[in-house]
Amino acid sequence: MDFDFTEEQRMLKETVRRFAEKEIAPYVEEMDREEKFIEALWEKSKPLGFLGMGVPVEYGGMLTDYLSFGLMGEELGKVDAGVATTYGAHGLLCANNIARNATEYQRKTYLPALASGEKKGCMGLTEPGAGSDALSLRTTAKKVGNEYILNGTKTFISNAPIADIALIYAQGPGGLCTFIVEKNFPGYEAGKKLSKMGLRSSPTGEIILQDCRVPEENLLGGVEGQGLKQMFSGLDVERFMWSCLAIGIAQAAFEAALKYSKEREQFGQPIFNFEMIQDKLATMSVELEAAKLLTYKGLTCWDKKNYKEARMLAAQSKMYACEMAVRVTGWAVHIFGGYGYMKEYPVERYMRDAKVFPIGAGTTEVQKLIIAHYLR
Repeated sequence: MDFDFTEEQRMLKETVRRFAEKEIAPYVEEMDREEKFIEALWEKSKPLGFLGMGVPVEYGGMLTDYLSFGLMGEELGKVDAGVATTYGAHGLLCANNIARNATEYQRKTYLPALASGEKKGCMGLTEPGAGSDALSLRTTAKKVGNEYILNGTKTFISNAPIADIALIYAQGPGGLCTFIVEKNFPGYEAGKKLSKMGLRSSPTGEIILQDCRVPEENLLGGVEGQGLKQMFSGLDVERFMWSCLAIGIAQAAFEAALKYSKEREQFGQPIFNFEMIQDKLATMSVELEAAKLLTYKGLTCWDKKNYKEARMLAAQSKMYACEMAVRVTGWAVHIFGGYGYMKEYPVERYMRDAKVFPIGAGTTEVQKLIIAHYLR
């Protein structure tokens, strides 16, 4: 499907596809088995600009439009959604958030290093007691002189074990605030690395803040109480990008299942010839196409600054694309039969990776509440 992509977008898709197949694919099994991110992949992506896809050009990045950013995520997701998540947590959740909400001083200070990949970024929102209920955050920020003192724990944070810069949400004196926190600030500690069922190449862990001292000039945007606005301004884009990664996984699973169905023979013929297999493959192809159209439409609305419609589409695409990925990867395993359950084939990894997508970036249930709100 073309969706009237520009020549630049088509070239980007091809560039990312070649990079993922040449550089990432050889390490996928090792990273999944050993639950690690291979640092060389970060270094190899630097000259191609992938790490700066969320940063405007004037600060050293490559952000021209968010649909292009999403297409990059989709192509990476086809090969390894864990690596795509590592890049995305850096480029979107950290760097893009700073680009949209920071003061000019903060942009000039942090964006060039993030765009080049010299520094790795993450975002600390979720806490042990605050997931879908993000407003119940317990991390606190107390103003003392020309510093803020942060205390609290963040968990399930993508890139926490490797990040140099973290965006931290905390309850401040003027309401919810966001802070740009460097790993070498006193009181900042990357906690334990967490072991996951899927996305195992994406390093995930805790952030522990114990009397962490943050200079007042690192209050994102320079005004207290803007954290809630800043949080919601980024959620829609995050949901679109999460949808693109889910589409990438599902596309890979569908292509693998289609190919296998034409090669695997039972009862003297390829299993593709059996109507119940065709039923699954036909449904998978339609679900994929529907998810793509919904997500691309939403990203196009966002690029046109039609934010009200984009918010509804973000919830719709997040709900549909991420649930679709779970269904399609499950069907792919089923088509492979016993082989699908074995590590010999990648479809079991696709299924494990897909499972988190209806959970992260706002659960399916939260998306339905947002959609229902717009239907009132």
